[in-house]
Formats: sequence, C-alpha cells, structure tokens
Amino acid sequence: MSIAAKLGRPDILALTPYSHAAWDPSLERLHANENPWRASADKSDAGLNRYPEPDPITLESRLATLYGVTANQLLVGRGLDEGIDLLMRAFLVPGRDALVQCPPTFGMYAVAAKIQGAEIIHVPLTGDGTFALNVNGLLAACSARTKLVMLCSPNNPTGNVIPRDQIRALARQLNDQALLVVDEAYIEFSDTPSLLDCLTEHPNLVVLRTLSKAYGLAGARCGTVLAAPDIIDLLRRIRPPYSMATPATEAILCALSADARREAKTQVSLVISERARLQHALAAIPLITRVYPSEANFLMVACQSADTLMARAKRAGFLLRDVSYHPQTRACVRITIGTPAQNDRLLEGLSIP
Repeated sequence: MSIAAKLGRPDILALTPYSHAAWDPSLERLHANENPWRASADKSDAGLNRYPEPDPITLESRLATLYGVTANQLLVGRGLDEGIDLLMRAFLVPGRDALVQCPPTFGMYAVAAKIQGAEIIHVPLTGDGTFALNVNGLLAACSARTKLVMLCSPNNPTGNVIPRDQIRALARQLNDQALLVVDEAYIEFSDTPSLLDCLTEHPNLVVLRTLSKAYGLAGARCGTVLAAPDIIDLLRRIRPPYSMATPATEAILCALSADARREAKTQVSLVISERARLQHALAAIPLITRVYPSEANFLMVACQSADTLMARAKRAGFLLRDVSYHPQTRACVRITIGTPAQNDRLLEGLSIP
C-alpha cells in the first residue's frame, strides 16, 4: 500500500476531482464561457480574458527541471502557503488527526492545522541557544493520530539548519506512520544540500521549495511541493483548477531562463556576503547582546530591548520583525538582509540611541 493510501483522508482518496473544461490551445475557445475580447489594458501574452492552463503543466515541467525531479513528483501552488494547506486538508481528519511541529518556527503550519480542525503538538527546539531538534521528544510525541511532522530547515526565525542525517533518520523511523515535511524555503542561502535527492529513498518525505526568496518572486506566489507521485496525485485531487494566474506564470517562466538563474545566483552570493558583514557589525552595537548564526537570508538578534531596537529601525526608515513572542526568542528581532546600501543605513540607525 502506498504512503498516500495509508495516511490520506479516506474521503479525499475517494473524491472525484472537479472536471475542468477541456484544454487544447490549438482550437478556438467557445466552451468555457469566457469573454472573447481582451481588455485594452491587458499586456499578457496569453490573454487575461482566457482561463490559464487548468493544471500548470508547462510551469511544473520547468520547475521539475530546476529541482532535478520528474514532473509527477511535483505540484506547484500559490506560494508555499497553498502547498501547506493542501497537505493539511489531504492528510488530517478534522477532530481526530494531529500535526507535530517544533517551535519557534514558521507560523503558517499551526494556522493551517487549526483551520483544518487538527490537534497541534508542540515539541520545542532546544533552549540552549542552538535551537537543535529534540529528536527523542519528537518521536515520543508521535502517535497513531500523527499524520504530519513539520520541520523548517533553515528554520524561520532562528536561521539554523537541521542536519540531513538527522532528518533522514527521522524519515526512516516515521516510515508508514507519518509524513515528514521539510520546508526548505531558504535552502539556497545555505551550504547544506537540499533533501530532494532523498525523495526516492524515503517515500514519506515531503520537501517544500519556493521561488519567493532566492529568485526574487515573492509577489508572483510560486511554491512547490515535492514528494512521491502518490502523494502528489492526492494533492492534485483537491487543488482548484486554474490555480496559477496567467501574469504570474508568464513572469515565473521568464525568471527561470538561464540568464535570470545566473542573476539569481549572483544575488544569493551577495546576500551571503552581506549576511557575514552584517553579523559582525551588528555584534558591535551595544543594544544587541547576541547575533545568532544563520544559513538563511536573515539574521536573528537578541537585544536588551526588542521594542527599542524596533523603534530605532523605524526611525531609520526600516521595518524589522519582532519575534520576542516565543519563550525561546524573548527580546529577539529578525532582520532580513538588504542591499549593501540598506544595510549601511540600518547599521547607522541602530547605533544611534
């Protein structure tokens, strides 16, 4: 029995997906109740008066090449938020099943699970400042009701990476029991390789990737779920048709050209360089008591007063992210790496009482 058949919601497994209008670009379209005229302001190639490709096969094929997987191992959605939501809806029975997460971490995991009506089990990262995974605690928290285990690596907001060997060992231990979902939104900024090469070996492993960070496409909303084909097939059952808007798809395909990928790689290198410079410079500011190491495009800092640091940044014209809401990140603020000029102005502003 496949992992999706074993862990998926029975009603979703039995669901007959929505049947969208036929897709054949070679024929004139009088079958989908569309407006036959383009709007005068429409600058798209395909025409906004027409529905986009029902399933974004062209885009998914290009992303499969980018990530080195087959097209049936991949599903694209409107940002990672949609992929996370689809996983919750496909695998968590409301009022019965549970999700395990390791705070402090990305807040959408818990939000999506609550919307689904699932229990959320928290296994905090270690409180010694390393934010390491509590492997024994995580395994002890898993039961027959646990269908999803969510990890973020590099983690948001702490910036640290979970060792690959640790994740692979967890995938083996949770095999046939739960999906192990690893959010790699920031992996391009890390020296640690992606887990995509482990998908075949671990059928319960799911990897999340995005074009929002390294490729500068946050506004296009393009997130990707990568997993075994049976898991992807189950998610396709509940993904709405025409899920990727035409302007977004056209912009994404342009951003995946060879020249655009080279530009993105150059920008990632600059972010990594600026991250190292900023880490050193922030540590010299008296208000800041600690700068945590990071393998993402941000740094988390501990300070004497998060409110004071936020106020200084705002006075200098910047918004930072206050993450002091969690017990393990009290008085901490997350700072995204900007351009060299932005970073210079921020450092100057944070240094002025």
